[in-house]
Amino acid sequence: MNGYGIRPVKSLGQNFLLDNNIIEKIVSAASITNNDLVIEVGPGAGSLTKELARHAGNLVAVEIDKNLIPLINDVMSGFDNFEIIHSDILKTDIKDRILDKYTQYTSYKVVANLPYYITTPILMRFLENSFPPSSMTVMMQKEVAARMSAGPGCKEYGSLSVVSGYYCRVKKIMDVSPNCFYPKPDVSSTVLRMDVRDNPEVVIDNEAFFFKLVKSAFAQRRKKVSNSISNTLGYDVQKTVIEVILEDMGMPADTRAERLSINAFAELSNRLKGIVV
Repeated sequence: MNGYGIRPVKSLGQNFLLDNNIIEKIVSAASITNNDLVIEVGPGAGSLTKELARHAGNLVAVEIDKNLIPLINDVMSGFDNFEIIHSDILKTDIKDRILDKYTQYTSYKVVANLPYYITTPILMRFLENSFPPSSMTVMMQKEVAARMSAGPGCKEYGSLSVVSGYYCRVKKIMDVSPNCFYPKPDVSSTVLRMDVRDNPEVVIDNEAFFFKLVKSAFAQRRKKVSNSISNTLGYDVQKTVIEVILEDMGMPADTRAERLSINAFAELSNRLKGIVV
């Protein structure tokens, strides 16, 4: 990086992973083989990129920072299964730019050390895509990973937990110390493997309404879920109506959002959708 006159750009969330032991564990956890098309978001200085290319059939890295492109191309010059795309992943047409070029693969995997400030938008970019990956093995801020992998009753459990569980089976791989990065981030990190479900975990009558309901339920998480939804959902629905539905589902009327499983949210969403719309 010094040779190329490159300095980490804080506004892009650049904290480059250096620890080879961690890199090997990430690649192993992702179960990368030469039958896989892999997409890496933000290859940085290429430390993880090289290890991915050694195992993958083809590797496509998407990098927003044009200053890193010459460095990456030099680092990866010995690999003929690698392609770098200079683009913002949040604006990249994954099908047009990548999948249509590598039609020999029926699926793909995402592996990345994600910029922490846009972790959730990047993940949702892939999950909400018409062509989602089969799995994502990703590094993120420890607190965000805890929310994504949390179950009902945990203090970390929230709307992000429900949405993640709706799309994926989430497994924690390991925590990673700030000492493994340059420059050192101010927070600890966690690697998650997220296996994307062929079909969602629950049957939803209206997906947009379901997501809106979940977000509303946690908007005032210290209040009863009936109060939170009634106050923030944006529909004229009385809290007593919600409480009756909860009791019919076998739950106390004063239940708070963190006690509702994804299945309970699905049932509440389907019942309430028929009433308010």
